[in-house]
Amino acid sequence: MSTARSDTAILFSARTTRLFAYGFVSVVLVLYLAETGLSPLGIGTLLSATLAGDIVVSLWITMIADRMGRKKMLLLGSLLMILGGVVFVLTQNPVLLTLAAIIGIISPSGNEIGPFLSIEQAALAQLVSDQKRTALFGWYNLAGSFATAAGALAGGWLATLLQDFGLSAFASYRSIMAGYACCGAILLLLFSRLSQDSELPRQVSPEVQAPTRFNFGIARSKNIVLKLSGLFAVDAFAGGFVVQSMVAWWFHVQYGIDEGLLGTMFFGANLLAGVSALAATKIAGRIGLVNTMVFSHIPSNILLCLVPLMPNLWLAITVLLLRASISQMDVPARQSYTMAVVDPEERTAASGITHVARSVGAASSPVLAGLLMANPLLFSAPFFIAGGLKIVYDLYLYKLFKNVQTSH
Repeated sequence: MSTARSDTAILFSARTTRLFAYGFVSVVLVLYLAETGLSPLGIGTLLSATLAGDIVVSLWITMIADRMGRKKMLLLGSLLMILGGVVFVLTQNPVLLTLAAIIGIISPSGNEIGPFLSIEQAALAQLVSDQKRTALFGWYNLAGSFATAAGALAGGWLATLLQDFGLSAFASYRSIMAGYACCGAILLLLFSRLSQDSELPRQVSPEVQAPTRFNFGIARSKNIVLKLSGLFAVDAFAGGFVVQSMVAWWFHVQYGIDEGLLGTMFFGANLLAGVSALAATKIAGRIGLVNTMVFSHIPSNILLCLVPLMPNLWLAITVLLLRASISQMDVPARQSYTMAVVDPEERTAASGITHVARSVGAASSPVLAGLLMANPLLFSAPFFIAGGLKIVYDLYLYKLFKNVQTSH
Protein backbone atom coordinates (compact mmCIF):
# COMPACT_ATOMS: atom_id res chain seq x y z
CA MET A 1 0.00 0.00 0.00
CA SER A 2 1.36 3.47 -0.90
CA THR A 3 2.06 5.90 1.92
CA ALA A 4 -0.66 8.24 0.59
CA ARG A 5 -3.26 5.46 0.74
CA SER A 6 -1.97 4.37 4.14
CA ASP A 7 -2.23 7.90 5.51
CA THR A 8 -5.75 8.25 4.10
CA ALA A 9 -6.76 5.00 5.82
CA ILE A 10 -5.24 6.19 9.10
CA LEU A 11 -7.06 9.52 8.93
CA PHE A 12 -10.36 7.76 8.19
CA SER A 13 -9.77 5.37 11.10
CA ALA A 14 -8.97 8.29 13.38
CA ARG A 15 -12.11 10.12 12.26
CA THR A 16 -14.20 7.01 12.96
CA THR A 17 -12.68 6.47 16.42
CA ARG A 18 -13.04 10.11 17.39
CA LEU A 19 -16.64 10.51 16.22
CA PHE A 20 -17.59 7.26 17.94
CA ALA A 21 -16.22 8.76 21.15
CA TYR A 22 -18.11 12.03 20.61
CA GLY A 23 -21.37 10.19 19.98
CA PHE A 24 -20.67 7.87 22.92
CA VAL A 25 -20.72 10.73 25.44
CA SER A 26 -23.15 13.13 23.75
CA VAL A 27 -26.33 11.28 24.72
CA VAL A 28 -25.45 11.19 28.43
CA LEU A 29 -23.27 14.31 28.82
CA VAL A 30 -26.02 16.69 29.96
CA LEU A 31 -27.65 13.93 32.04
CA TYR A 32 -24.26 13.38 33.69
CA LEU A 33 -23.86 17.08 34.44
CA ALA A 34 -27.40 17.23 35.84
CA GLU A 35 -26.50 14.32 38.16
CA THR A 36 -23.61 16.38 39.54
CA GLY A 37 -26.15 18.97 40.67
CA LEU A 38 -25.61 21.61 37.98
CA SER A 39 -28.61 23.78 37.10
CA PRO A 40 -29.80 24.27 33.51
CA LEU A 41 -27.89 27.56 33.43
CA GLY A 42 -24.80 25.86 34.85
CA ILE A 43 -25.02 23.09 32.26
CA GLY A 44 -25.37 25.59 29.43
CA THR A 45 -22.44 27.58 30.79
CA LEU A 46 -20.22 24.50 30.94
CA LEU A 47 -21.14 23.50 27.38
CA SER A 48 -20.33 27.03 26.23
CA ALA A 49 -16.99 26.75 28.06
CA THR A 50 -16.32 23.54 26.14
CA LEU A 51 -16.84 25.33 22.85
CA ALA A 52 -14.86 28.35 24.04
CA GLY A 53 -11.96 26.08 24.88
CA ASP A 54 -12.23 24.63 21.39
CA ILE A 55 -11.64 28.13 20.01
CA VAL A 56 -8.38 28.59 21.89
CA VAL A 57 -7.03 25.07 21.41
CA SER A 58 -8.00 24.83 17.73
CA LEU A 59 -6.70 28.28 16.79
CA TRP A 60 -3.37 27.73 18.51
CA ILE A 61 -2.77 24.22 17.20
CA THR A 62 -3.88 24.84 13.61
CA MET A 63 -1.87 28.06 13.34
CA ILE A 64 1.35 26.23 14.16
CA ALA A 65 0.53 22.79 12.73
CA ASP A 66 2.27 23.28 9.38
CA ARG A 67 5.42 24.65 11.03
CA MET A 68 5.62 22.25 13.98
CA GLY A 69 4.26 19.25 12.09
CA ARG A 70 0.69 18.08 11.58
CA LYS A 71 1.41 14.70 13.15
CA LYS A 72 2.75 16.28 16.33
CA MET A 73 -0.30 18.50 16.69
CA LEU A 74 -2.69 15.58 16.15
CA LEU A 75 -0.85 13.67 18.86
CA LEU A 76 -1.17 16.67 21.19
CA GLY A 77 -4.90 16.85 20.51
CA SER A 78 -5.22 13.16 21.39
CA LEU A 79 -3.48 13.74 24.72
CA LEU A 80 -5.86 16.60 25.54
CA MET A 81 -8.81 14.34 24.73
CA ILE A 82 -7.49 11.69 27.15
CA LEU A 83 -7.02 14.38 29.81
CA GLY A 84 -10.59 15.62 29.46
CA GLY A 85 -12.07 12.14 29.84
CA VAL A 86 -9.91 11.31 32.86
CA VAL A 87 -10.89 14.49 34.72
CA PHE A 88 -14.60 13.83 34.12
CA VAL A 89 -14.12 10.35 35.58
CA LEU A 90 -12.22 11.46 38.67
CA THR A 91 -14.14 14.50 39.93
CA GLN A 92 -17.57 16.10 40.31
CA ASN A 93 -16.12 19.51 41.12
CA PRO A 94 -17.81 22.06 38.78
CA VAL A 95 -14.63 24.16 38.53
CA LEU A 96 -12.46 21.20 37.52
CA LEU A 97 -15.12 19.92 35.14
CA THR A 98 -15.27 23.34 33.50
CA LEU A 99 -11.48 23.48 33.18
CA ALA A 100 -11.48 19.99 31.68
CA ALA A 101 -14.21 21.07 29.27
CA ILE A 102 -12.20 24.13 28.22
CA ILE A 103 -9.00 22.29 27.30
CA GLY A 104 -10.07 18.66 27.12
CA ILE A 105 -11.83 18.43 23.72
CA ILE A 106 -15.17 16.98 24.86
CA SER A 107 -17.93 17.33 22.28
CA PRO A 108 -21.42 18.26 23.53
CA SER A 109 -22.90 17.88 20.06
CA GLY A 110 -21.60 14.53 18.87
CA ASN A 111 -19.92 16.45 16.03
CA GLU A 112 -16.34 17.53 15.43
CA ILE A 113 -14.60 19.63 18.02
CA GLY A 114 -10.94 20.48 18.51
CA PRO A 115 -8.09 20.84 15.99
CA PHE A 116 -8.39 17.41 14.35
CA LEU A 117 -10.76 18.27 11.50
CA SER A 118 -8.80 21.24 10.18
CA ILE A 119 -5.49 19.37 10.06
CA GLU A 120 -7.04 16.21 8.60
CA GLN A 121 -8.88 18.14 5.88
CA ALA A 122 -5.69 19.86 4.75
CA ALA A 123 -3.81 16.54 4.71
CA LEU A 124 -6.56 14.71 2.82
CA ALA A 125 -6.87 17.51 0.26
CA GLN A 126 -3.23 17.04 -0.75
CA LEU A 127 -3.42 13.23 -0.74
CA VAL A 128 -6.02 13.14 -3.56
CA SER A 129 -6.64 15.03 -6.81
CA ASP A 130 -8.99 18.02 -6.95
CA GLN A 131 -11.49 15.94 -8.95
CA LYS A 132 -11.76 13.40 -6.12
CA ARG A 133 -11.76 15.88 -3.22
CA THR A 134 -15.52 16.37 -2.72
CA ALA A 135 -16.20 12.63 -3.04
CA LEU A 136 -13.45 11.89 -0.50
CA PHE A 137 -14.92 14.41 1.94
CA GLY A 138 -18.33 12.81 1.39
CA TRP A 139 -16.98 9.42 2.45
CA TYR A 140 -15.03 11.07 5.27
CA ASN A 141 -18.24 12.59 6.64
CA LEU A 142 -20.17 9.37 6.08
CA ALA A 143 -17.60 7.50 8.18
CA GLY A 144 -17.91 10.14 10.90
CA SER A 145 -21.70 10.11 10.92
CA PHE A 146 -21.87 6.32 11.10
CA ALA A 147 -19.33 6.36 13.92
CA THR A 148 -21.32 9.02 15.81
CA ALA A 149 -24.44 6.93 15.30
CA ALA A 150 -22.76 3.81 16.66
CA GLY A 151 -21.34 5.78 19.58
CA ALA A 152 -24.73 7.27 20.48
CA LEU A 153 -26.35 3.83 20.34
CA ALA A 154 -23.58 2.25 22.41
CA GLY A 155 -23.49 5.06 24.98
CA GLY A 156 -27.25 5.18 25.47
CA TRP A 157 -27.75 1.45 25.83
CA LEU A 158 -24.61 0.93 27.91
CA ALA A 159 -25.91 3.45 30.44
CA THR A 160 -29.27 1.68 30.52
CA LEU A 161 -27.71 -1.80 30.89
CA LEU A 162 -25.31 -0.69 33.63
CA GLN A 163 -28.22 0.78 35.58
CA ASP A 164 -30.20 -2.44 35.07
CA PHE A 165 -27.26 -4.28 36.67
CA GLY A 166 -27.47 -2.06 39.74
CA LEU A 167 -25.16 0.86 39.05
CA SER A 168 -26.41 4.34 39.81
CA ALA A 169 -27.11 6.68 36.90
CA PHE A 170 -24.05 8.73 37.81
CA ALA A 171 -21.76 5.67 37.95
CA SER A 172 -23.00 4.49 34.56
CA TYR A 173 -22.29 7.90 33.03
CA ARG A 174 -18.82 7.96 34.56
CA SER A 175 -18.06 4.58 32.95
CA ILE A 176 -18.88 6.13 29.59
CA MET A 177 -16.47 9.00 30.25
CA ALA A 178 -13.76 6.40 30.96
CA GLY A 179 -14.49 4.88 27.56
CA TYR A 180 -14.05 8.32 26.04
CA ALA A 181 -10.53 8.57 27.46
CA CYS A 182 -9.73 5.12 26.03
CA CYS A 183 -10.76 6.32 22.56
CA GLY A 184 -8.27 9.16 22.95
CA ALA A 185 -5.55 6.57 23.58
CA ILE A 186 -6.50 4.75 20.36
CA LEU A 187 -6.19 8.05 18.47
CA LEU A 188 -2.71 8.48 19.91
CA LEU A 189 -1.68 5.12 18.45
CA LEU A 190 -3.23 5.83 15.04
CA PHE A 191 -1.69 9.26 14.57
CA SER A 192 1.73 7.92 15.57
CA ARG A 193 1.72 5.91 12.30
CA LEU A 194 1.24 8.87 9.92
CA SER A 195 3.97 9.34 7.30
CA GLN A 196 5.68 12.45 5.96
CA ASP A 197 3.19 12.52 3.07
CA SER A 198 0.57 13.97 5.42
CA GLU A 199 2.76 17.00 6.18
CA LEU A 200 2.83 20.29 4.28
CA PRO A 201 5.30 20.10 1.35
CA ARG A 202 8.42 22.16 1.94
CA GLN A 203 7.94 24.35 -1.14
CA VAL A 204 5.62 27.00 0.33
CA SER A 205 5.72 30.76 0.16
CA PRO A 206 7.51 32.61 2.98
CA GLU A 207 4.46 34.67 3.91
CA VAL A 208 2.51 31.49 4.62
CA GLN A 209 5.42 29.62 6.17
CA ALA A 210 5.60 32.16 9.01
CA PRO A 211 2.08 33.09 10.12
CA THR A 212 1.78 36.25 12.17
CA ARG A 213 -0.91 37.88 14.24
CA PHE A 214 -1.78 39.85 11.10
CA ASN A 215 -2.23 37.08 8.53
CA PHE A 216 -2.87 33.99 10.73
CA GLY A 217 -1.30 31.82 8.05
CA ILE A 218 -3.32 33.17 5.12
CA ALA A 219 -2.39 35.90 2.66
CA ARG A 220 -3.88 35.77 -0.83
CA SER A 221 -7.05 34.03 0.40
CA LYS A 222 -7.68 36.41 3.29
CA ASN A 223 -10.82 38.17 2.04
CA ILE A 224 -12.75 35.10 1.01
CA VAL A 225 -11.75 33.23 4.20
CA LEU A 226 -13.00 36.11 6.34
CA LYS A 227 -16.33 36.20 4.51
CA LEU A 228 -16.80 32.45 4.84
CA SER A 229 -15.77 32.58 8.49
CA GLY A 230 -18.38 35.21 9.32
CA LEU A 231 -21.13 33.18 7.67
CA PHE A 232 -20.02 29.90 9.23
CA ALA A 233 -20.01 31.60 12.65
CA VAL A 234 -23.69 32.52 12.23
CA ASP A 235 -24.54 28.96 11.21
CA ALA A 236 -22.68 27.52 14.19
CA PHE A 237 -24.22 30.04 16.60
CA ALA A 238 -27.62 28.79 15.49
CA GLY A 239 -26.54 25.16 15.75
CA GLY A 240 -25.30 25.69 19.29
CA PHE A 241 -28.90 26.04 20.46
CA VAL A 242 -29.61 22.44 19.43
CA VAL A 243 -26.43 20.47 20.12
CA GLN A 244 -27.15 16.77 20.42
CA SER A 245 -26.76 16.76 24.21
CA MET A 246 -29.36 19.51 24.61
CA VAL A 247 -31.77 17.84 22.18
CA ALA A 248 -31.39 14.58 24.13
CA TRP A 249 -32.20 16.47 27.32
CA TRP A 250 -35.24 18.08 25.65
CA PHE A 251 -36.64 14.67 24.63
CA HIS A 252 -35.84 13.24 28.08
CA VAL A 253 -37.72 16.02 29.90
CA GLN A 254 -40.51 16.49 27.36
CA TYR A 255 -41.38 12.81 26.90
CA GLY A 256 -39.57 10.99 29.73
CA ILE A 257 -37.69 8.61 27.44
CA ASP A 258 -34.64 6.74 28.77
CA GLU A 259 -31.03 6.69 27.63
CA GLY A 260 -31.51 3.54 25.54
CA LEU A 261 -34.24 5.03 23.39
CA LEU A 262 -32.30 8.29 23.15
CA GLY A 263 -29.28 6.36 21.91
CA THR A 264 -31.40 4.49 19.35
CA MET A 265 -32.98 7.73 18.15
CA PHE A 266 -29.63 9.42 17.61
CA PHE A 267 -28.23 6.25 16.05
CA GLY A 268 -30.89 6.54 13.36
CA ALA A 269 -30.43 10.29 13.01
CA ASN A 270 -26.68 10.04 12.54
CA LEU A 271 -26.97 7.16 10.08
CA LEU A 272 -29.32 9.22 7.95
CA ALA A 273 -27.05 12.24 8.31
CA GLY A 274 -24.12 10.18 7.04
CA VAL A 275 -26.05 9.02 3.98
CA SER A 276 -27.07 12.61 3.28
CA ALA A 277 -23.43 13.70 3.39
CA LEU A 278 -22.50 11.05 0.82
CA ALA A 279 -25.45 11.98 -1.42
CA ALA A 280 -24.14 15.54 -1.49
CA THR A 281 -21.18 14.48 -3.62
CA LYS A 282 -23.47 13.40 -6.46
CA ILE A 283 -25.67 16.48 -6.17
CA ALA A 284 -22.68 18.84 -6.09
CA GLY A 285 -21.51 17.38 -9.39
CA ARG A 286 -24.78 18.45 -10.95
CA ILE A 287 -25.66 21.79 -9.36
CA GLY A 288 -22.42 23.01 -7.78
CA LEU A 289 -21.08 23.23 -4.24
CA VAL A 290 -22.80 26.48 -3.19
CA ASN A 291 -26.20 25.41 -4.50
CA THR A 292 -25.84 22.06 -2.73
CA MET A 293 -25.10 23.82 0.56
CA VAL A 294 -28.06 26.18 0.35
CA PHE A 295 -30.79 24.13 -1.32
CA SER A 296 -30.39 21.21 1.09
CA HIS A 297 -29.96 23.32 4.21
CA ILE A 298 -33.15 25.41 4.04
CA PRO A 299 -35.60 22.45 4.06
CA SER A 300 -33.54 20.87 6.84
CA ASN A 301 -33.99 23.93 9.03
CA ILE A 302 -37.71 24.19 8.35
CA LEU A 303 -38.01 20.63 9.67
CA LEU A 304 -35.95 21.58 12.73
CA CYS A 305 -38.51 24.26 13.60
CA LEU A 306 -41.30 21.70 13.26
CA VAL A 307 -39.89 19.19 15.81
CA PRO A 308 -41.35 20.82 18.98
CA LEU A 309 -44.67 21.48 17.22
CA MET A 310 -45.42 17.79 16.84
CA PRO A 311 -48.26 16.53 19.08
CA ASN A 312 -46.54 13.35 20.28
CA LEU A 313 -43.17 11.64 20.72
CA TRP A 314 -43.22 9.49 17.60
CA LEU A 315 -44.11 12.34 15.26
CA ALA A 316 -41.38 14.46 16.86
CA ILE A 317 -38.86 11.65 16.30
CA THR A 318 -40.08 11.20 12.71
CA VAL A 319 -39.56 14.87 11.89
CA LEU A 320 -36.14 14.82 13.57
CA LEU A 321 -35.14 11.83 11.44
CA LEU A 322 -36.48 13.47 8.28
CA ARG A 323 -34.38 16.49 9.12
CA ALA A 324 -31.34 14.29 9.65
CA SER A 325 -31.81 12.71 6.22
CA ILE A 326 -30.83 16.01 4.55
CA SER A 327 -29.08 17.86 7.36
CA GLN A 328 -25.47 17.01 6.44
CA MET A 329 -25.57 17.54 2.68
CA ASP A 330 -23.94 20.93 3.15
CA VAL A 331 -20.97 19.63 5.17
CA PRO A 332 -18.75 17.92 2.54
CA ALA A 333 -19.73 20.66 0.08
CA ARG A 334 -18.69 23.32 2.59
CA GLN A 335 -15.41 21.56 3.38
CA SER A 336 -14.55 21.01 -0.28
CA TYR A 337 -15.52 24.57 -1.20
CA THR A 338 -13.23 26.00 1.48
CA MET A 339 -10.32 23.88 0.26
CA ALA A 340 -11.02 24.86 -3.37
CA VAL A 341 -11.10 28.65 -2.98
CA VAL A 342 -7.79 28.97 -1.10
CA ASP A 343 -4.22 28.30 -2.17
CA PRO A 344 -2.96 24.78 -1.33
CA GLU A 345 -0.36 26.05 1.13
CA GLU A 346 -3.03 28.00 3.01
CA ARG A 347 -5.46 25.13 3.44
CA THR A 348 -4.58 24.16 7.03
CA ALA A 349 -4.80 27.76 8.21
CA ALA A 350 -7.98 28.47 6.24
CA SER A 351 -9.66 25.34 7.55
CA GLY A 352 -8.50 26.20 11.06
CA ILE A 353 -9.78 29.77 10.86
CA THR A 354 -13.19 28.78 9.52
CA HIS A 355 -13.43 26.01 12.11
CA VAL A 356 -12.51 28.44 14.88
CA ALA A 357 -15.09 30.90 13.53
CA ARG A 358 -17.69 28.17 13.86
CA SER A 359 -16.51 27.50 17.41
CA VAL A 360 -16.73 31.21 18.25
CA GLY A 361 -20.26 31.28 16.90
CA ALA A 362 -21.26 28.15 18.79
CA ALA A 363 -19.63 29.06 22.10
CA SER A 364 -22.32 31.37 23.51
CA SER A 365 -25.51 29.71 22.31
CA PRO A 366 -25.63 26.68 24.68
CA VAL A 367 -25.71 28.97 27.71
CA LEU A 368 -28.51 30.96 26.06
CA ALA A 369 -30.31 27.69 25.32
CA GLY A 370 -29.90 26.73 28.98
CA LEU A 371 -31.46 30.03 30.07
CA LEU A 372 -34.40 29.53 27.70
CA MET A 373 -34.94 25.89 28.72
CA ALA A 374 -34.94 26.85 32.40
CA ASN A 375 -38.23 28.65 31.68
CA PRO A 376 -41.07 26.16 31.01
CA LEU A 377 -42.72 28.62 28.61
CA LEU A 378 -39.53 28.86 26.51
CA PHE A 379 -38.41 25.24 26.82
CA SER A 380 -38.75 24.62 23.07
CA ALA A 381 -37.58 28.05 21.90
CA PRO A 382 -34.04 26.86 20.94
CA PHE A 383 -35.47 24.85 18.02
CA PHE A 384 -37.16 27.91 16.51
CA ILE A 385 -34.18 30.22 17.05
CA ALA A 386 -31.76 27.69 15.55
CA GLY A 387 -33.89 27.00 12.49
CA GLY A 388 -34.62 30.67 11.80
CA LEU A 389 -31.01 31.81 12.10
CA LYS A 390 -29.77 28.98 9.92
CA ILE A 391 -32.17 30.00 7.14
CA VAL A 392 -30.80 33.57 7.35
CA TYR A 393 -27.29 32.11 6.98
CA ASP A 394 -28.35 30.12 3.91
CA LEU A 395 -29.80 33.17 2.16
CA TYR A 396 -26.72 35.30 2.78
CA LEU A 397 -24.37 32.51 1.71
CA TYR A 398 -26.22 32.20 -1.57
CA LYS A 399 -26.22 35.97 -2.11
CA LEU A 400 -22.46 36.33 -1.56
CA PHE A 401 -21.14 33.20 -3.24
CA LYS A 402 -23.63 32.08 -5.87
CA ASN A 403 -21.29 33.34 -8.62
CA VAL A 404 -18.07 32.07 -7.02
CA GLN A 405 -18.09 28.51 -8.29
CA THR A 406 -15.16 26.09 -8.25
CA SER A 407 -14.05 22.74 -9.56
CA HIS A 408 -14.89 19.83 -7.27
